Amino acid sequence: MPTAETVTGALVDALGSEPRRPGAFRELLRRGAEAVPEIRRGLRHPHPRVREECCRLLDQLLVPEALDELTAMLDDADARVRVAALHALSCDRCKADTDACRPDPAVLQPRAIQLLHHDPDPHVRAMATELVGRWVHSASQAVAALMRSRDEDPSPAVRKKASWYTPGGAVHRRTAPKIARTLRV
Repeated sequence: MPTAETVTGALVDALGSEPRRPGAFRELLRRGAEAVPEIRRGLRHPHPRVREECCRLLDQLLVPEALDELTAMLDDADARVRVAALHALSCDRCKADTDACRPDPAVLQPRAIQLLHHDPDPHVRAMATELVGRWVHSASQAVAALMRSRDEDPSPAVRKKASWYTPGGAVHRRTAPKIARTLRV
């Protein structure tokens, strides 16, 4: 009789199969924390689609033990994996408990800025704006990086998204600390 770990590992492998992916994803998500160890192993899977889907799963099932592995996915050769990792590290909406697990800015911020300026894929750079944008109210390096992308990135989509996070942009205004918002009125 197969163990729960073996079954979960087979579900992770199924993430690489077009017809089996949706069901495997739902089942892994349903299993929650029990599936996280196998999902973390899936980050090292040879198939890039499996690594991407494991990042997407960790977006909703993030645990502190997975932060370093998820951060390492920012160096993946496949742009879709880097995008999924960036999303998982930056998005609070997908997580049930937004305070449960936050990456260390001292480690992640320089890496996010490097991707924002140097990743060859414009979709990765666009997603990096969201991660760098997390620190726009607390770190001058984040503001400078976003302004540089807003002004210099070769992709119009990246320039537009970066403009949302720079001072005066819609996201910058919406995420401003309450004291700053009160003073503007």
